[in-house]
Amino acid sequence: MKVKPDLSFWKLWNISFGFFGVQIAYALQSANISRIFATLGADPHNLSYFWILPPLAGIIIQPIVGSASDKTWTRFGRRIPYLFIGSVVAVIVMCLLPNAGSFGMTVGTAMIFGLVSLMFLDTAINMAMQPFKMLVGDMVNEKQKGLAYSIQSFLCNAGSLVGYLFPIIFTWMGISNIAEKGTVPDSVIYSFYIGAIILILCVVYTVAKVKEMPPREFEEFHGITSTEKKEKTDFISLLKHAPKVFWTVGLVQFFCWAAFMYMWTYTNGAIADTVWGTTDAQSSGYQEAGNWVGVLFAVQAIGSVLWAVVLPFFKSRKMAYSLSLILGGVGFISTLFFTNQYLLFISYFLIGCAWAAMLALPFTILTNSISGRSMGAYLGLFNGTICIPQIVAALVGGGLLYMVGGRQVNMLVLAGILLIIGAVCVYFIKETVVTHKETSSPQEA
Repeated sequence: MKVKPDLSFWKLWNISFGFFGVQIAYALQSANISRIFATLGADPHNLSYFWILPPLAGIIIQPIVGSASDKTWTRFGRRIPYLFIGSVVAVIVMCLLPNAGSFGMTVGTAMIFGLVSLMFLDTAINMAMQPFKMLVGDMVNEKQKGLAYSIQSFLCNAGSLVGYLFPIIFTWMGISNIAEKGTVPDSVIYSFYIGAIILILCVVYTVAKVKEMPPREFEEFHGITSTEKKEKTDFISLLKHAPKVFWTVGLVQFFCWAAFMYMWTYTNGAIADTVWGTTDAQSSGYQEAGNWVGVLFAVQAIGSVLWAVVLPFFKSRKMAYSLSLILGGVGFISTLFFTNQYLLFISYFLIGCAWAAMLALPFTILTNSISGRSMGAYLGLFNGTICIPQIVAALVGGGLLYMVGGRQVNMLVLAGILLIIGAVCVYFIKETVVTHKETSSPQEA
């Protein structure tokens, strides 16, 4: 098998640059969805249910996109067509979603419109996001893969930083941060508009700069034999023959993504209560808290960028992974005790450490253990370890909120406990590296 050559820093950068725009869209969604639906009139105990449709759509779409892209060869590449289509759909929905309450619909109809828009937005974002991870697996050699995912993590967090800060920046510029009952403030609406423009520009840059390997070259670099090309695989067979790492990393992912689902769902209500002393979604204090959520998530992104620089210096990936999750758990739990909005910077900086590890380490560990022939399909299936915990967390979120006394900050404490459990589960992982001789066989690293 031919060894993939080293790529220059800027080639690695170009492979992931579009991720910057995609992550702006994802940041706007994660920081503002609960705020949008609460403003439209949703009950806090029902907020988690609004998050079920996006991961449900993702768990269906992502394996299909991954498997289809494994078999797609066009003049534009195999992954890039899916990246581009997902981005275009995301841009359209980003212009519609924040206007859910502005089309003269009843509250119920506006909620349904918002839910459908959210489902399409999350599906489109994931459709655009996953090909970037696949491109690294396709084009980057094992030696540079850690660096490539670190660049991707940096761009991801830089995009998050921009997306999180947009609403408060527009408020500082004098754009209204309050709106009539049942409508979304202009500061949020304009944030989605600008985010959509940046997203499409970044993706067009990547499409123009990145040239994927032609089929024959790809097969040579990934050791794909003529026999393997003829083999037909389905999702059930892939799961049956998935390396053990797929399942052990997936277990860690379950606790991590359930925790972050609760962060996205309940941070706005939690800090509105603990810092601004209000639970009224129509109050100016609640909307100020909504802007501050963007600031806190930006701090999280900064923490993630800085921690991503530190992660490569750990000799043990498992130690880095576990420690990062513990720091994030401490960050979540500390939100119960900090009633000053600036002290929460400490909490979300620590949460950023967990986020940095979640973005880079699972994919580095997994892609090292699978062959190029089924890279896309496996990454699509692996998306289930992101979607399933979010679905479960959303389904039980309302009930858990009742159990913890109805205070949304207690859900953040629960998120911290989940991350610490995930940190313990890291030690079940045994890393493997796939080698290609006559057939692909995993060897323990």
